[in-house]
Amino acid sequence: MRRRTLTVLLALLFLGIGCPAPAELCGRACCLHECRPAIDRCAARGALSRHACRHALLQDCRSAGPTACNEAYPPTPIPPPAATAHLEYVFPDGSFSVYDMDNGHQLVKSVALPQARGIRGVVAHAATHALYISYGGDGDGQHGPPTLLKYDLLTDSVVWTHTYPIGIDSMSISPDGNRLYMPTGELASGGTWYVISTSDGTVVDSIAGPAGPHNTIVSLAGARVYLGGRANNYLAVADTSNNQVFRRIGPLQSSVRPFTINGVETVAYITITGLRGFQVGDLQAGTVLRTVTFTGPNVSHTGGPSAPSHGISLSPDERELYVVDWPDYVHVFDVSGGPGEAPRQVADIALTPSMNHSESPCLYDCLADGWLQHSRDGRFVYVGDQGDVIDTATREPVATLPALFNTRKMIEIDWNESVPVFAANARASVGYVQ
Repeated sequence: MRRRTLTVLLALLFLGIGCPAPAELCGRACCLHECRPAIDRCAARGALSRHACRHALLQDCRSAGPTACNEAYPPTPIPPPAATAHLEYVFPDGSFSVYDMDNGHQLVKSVALPQARGIRGVVAHAATHALYISYGGDGDGQHGPPTLLKYDLLTDSVVWTHTYPIGIDSMSISPDGNRLYMPTGELASGGTWYVISTSDGTVVDSIAGPAGPHNTIVSLAGARVYLGGRANNYLAVADTSNNQVFRRIGPLQSSVRPFTINGVETVAYITITGLRGFQVGDLQAGTVLRTVTFTGPNVSHTGGPSAPSHGISLSPDERELYVVDWPDYVHVFDVSGGPGEAPRQVADIALTPSMNHSESPCLYDCLADGWLQHSRDGRFVYVGDQGDVIDTATREPVATLPALFNTRKMIEIDWNESVPVFAANARASVGYVQ
């Protein structure tokens, strides 16, 4: 009996059962999950095949723990392109205004687009010097024809407009500039995202996604597109090679509202209907890691939009997350520890004036819900529907953009001399660490 008991105890110790396991131990499945970003970075450098990268890093992980992967191939922020002008484009209904980030956010120009009423989405593509604006109905058959407009940034002229049968909303564009992924509107009864050719605006395919198609992010590499449905409590992920959804993250507490992702696509920060705060999703496992709410004395309590945190922005270096607390605050979270550590609230930025107003001019959906956007170099955060430009070094407003008080549609486009060199591929600000 004693010999049998000793044998069982030795077996339990060997398996790590019955005693605390060292934190660094990680099995094959764990190592595959934890080391995927490092495997991607290793393969991208081209010295080893992806198979060789995976084999070597999994061996390191099994012997020394998952931190060995990042030590071998540490995450590196992607630097922004060299530019002589960093410009913020702001889109109230019927026009857009351009502000110079490098010169006190002075107004550069305003362009009238009287046909663009009910603007829902804006994206651009630097290499093809194209700006795209979606406007009109968002899926319920009202507010005018659902329309996409292509605008040439070099000639300051409209290239084409195209209308669609269901609706339009906040889209995203592929890295090569050939495809737009257009949600058919938060009020649409189905879950269709159009895949649109940017050459002429025609629909070339579609994605069956979550109900109430609303917000969209194409990944930096372009292999995946993330789909947020206004009437669904899962964030969906589709493969752009076949336009099929292959993973869903959730269930979330409620339906998906503005969200953002990190550069290697391991974590999503998701705001949801009814929550002051956000949820953190594991993009590989499809699970919800945690729910984060605001703490301390500086928390808003005023009732208003259905999503009181309708604005979330990840800094390009992925160290900070800014989140709207409607109508009075923007909260700053330290997320430098990645998905393994709980976000830590480190600052509360008061909004004066508040967001408690309605946009004007405005065709519909006029309550100032809010939106947040980081500049590509991380210097500034823009507060949609309120107008402030926040300096991220001091966490203080340094400018107010009049046009930004009346819209939550804005993107950055950077120029080198007379040529665009960077343009946001979605309204959401994502991480740029790979």
